[in-house]
Amino acid sequence: MAKKRAREADGATEPRDNDKMVEDSDSSDDEDFEMINVDFEWFNFNEKIDFHGTRSLIRQLFDVDAQLFDVSALADLILSQSSIGSTVKTDGEESDPFALLTALNIQEHRQKKPIAQIIEYLTEKARATPSLAPIPELLASGQHVGVILSERLINMPSDIVPPLYSMLIDEIKDAVEDEEPYEFTHYLIVSKTYHEIESKLDVEERKKKKGKQDATLYYFHPEDEVLQKHAVAYGSYPFSKMDDAVADSKRAFQEMGVMPMGSLILIEASKFADAVKAVGEYLSAPS
Repeated sequence: MAKKRAREADGATEPRDNDKMVEDSDSSDDEDFEMINVDFEWFNFNEKIDFHGTRSLIRQLFDVDAQLFDVSALADLILSQSSIGSTVKTDGEESDPFALLTALNIQEHRQKKPIAQIIEYLTEKARATPSLAPIPELLASGQHVGVILSERLINMPSDIVPPLYSMLIDEIKDAVEDEEPYEFTHYLIVSKTYHEIESKLDVEERKKKKGKQDATLYYFHPEDEVLQKHAVAYGSYPFSKMDDAVADSKRAFQEMGVMPMGSLILIEASKFADAVKAVGEYLSAPS
């Protein structure tokens, strides 16, 4: 498993090789590929380097609803706790992160603008989603809830995820031993899902078909399907700023479009380690 330098010192993990498939630029045949190795390194957050990359990934995580938050202030808050969470890079510490994972204490930071915005937003979404019913009361209870923000570029391999979560557990354990405010009762994972939707261009033709099938839910982050099995509550919700025109203009399938949605997964702290272990087993399983 990848290792990151001790939390007292900012640093990187030992590089980890991953195979990545890229198109052969010398060939016009779409089926011609070559394999290259990419070294991934895990780093602590660095305020001097990671602001723009962190802000970009947070915007990606909240999708069209990112405009509802002070994302710059949220990025600053993430970077201020450099010993909690990690970035993943491929070209040394000075390069931009391709992935990140961190945990923020809702109770500790609830008076700060970006966290107050997140609390209000997640409370509103959870109240409108029956499967997320326990979350509003929990966020208002004063309990120490760790909100986990995890995002990565879409072509990043999923096997970078288990080290991110495992290192987070170790870092939180060390922080609690140092009497820092990371002794959580629950973890609330903010993520994304999506489902395919009919294009407006095809609605009339589709109406001719009998019946209506429920949209299949897909995961941007495959680990979410495992984490949900350990959850107290989980569910997806529509983004506030999403409209059909946006999804329709970005159709990713031949006859269907993609409708991204927000997702929340609530896990009791006592069950979090088992959930992370299950993620590691799932993502390391042979295909």
